[in-house]
Amino acid sequence: MLDKAVAKESQKILSKQGLDIRLGAKVTGTSINNGVVTVTYQDKDGEKTADFDKLIVAVGRRPYAQGLLAENSGVKQDERGFVIVDSQCRTNLEGVYAIGDLVRGPMLAHKAMEEGVMVAEVIAGHYAQINYDTIIGVIYTHPEIAWVGQTEEQAKAAGIEVKAGQFPFAVNGRALAANDAQGFVKFVADAKTDRLLGMSVIGAGAGDMVHQGMIALEFAASIEDLQLMTFAHPTLSEAVHEAALSVDGRAIHAIQRKRK
Repeated sequence: MLDKAVAKESQKILSKQGLDIRLGAKVTGTSINNGVVTVTYQDKDGEKTADFDKLIVAVGRRPYAQGLLAENSGVKQDERGFVIVDSQCRTNLEGVYAIGDLVRGPMLAHKAMEEGVMVAEVIAGHYAQINYDTIIGVIYTHPEIAWVGQTEEQAKAAGIEVKAGQFPFAVNGRALAANDAQGFVKFVADAKTDRLLGMSVIGAGAGDMVHQGMIALEFAASIEDLQLMTFAHPTLSEAVHEAALSVDGRAIHAIQRKRK
């Protein structure tokens, strides 16, 4: 779900912190002996074992609807147990709505809260709508990882000709002063229309900084709109400005590769 450049950077940073990340491994069994957890797994080299003090299993989430609906309620659910709703969270039964982790979309508290507000407004006879294309995702590691809109890979898969740029915190004065200069800001835009498509951040305060991209997406901003704005110095958000400039090879505080 992450931009490939961000995923690669996060693996590099987390590995330097001491995390042993093993991709392409499938756990086949576990056992506990004298307080030691032995995990059996398979990777490209065959079956292996590893010993640990503790084991945490995190294999995704599913809607928890057990006992929520009577069998004859008539509310439709899909094969995974999600309640089927439209863009305003209406179920197939008049007057019945469902929100949050029970319905399609990311299982995020902020998405659920806004759906609750939308449903309340609709029930009260007002018009309300959520822009699901601007739901922010955050991974609360250190450094944080956050994104909104489309990644470069998603935009290309959708057949969009894209242009992208990124700017590192390693040359950001505020990040250097705080001794927390890992990561970067990245923007993806439509190469033909200049419209902003997505933003990804890995770095200190990424979960807060990504809201700047969300607001820009909500107002259908172009990359040029961000390029023409003035960002305060010294702030971490200067990297947002520089990343926007970088999309067109115009970043001020970093050497840019030549654009064809």
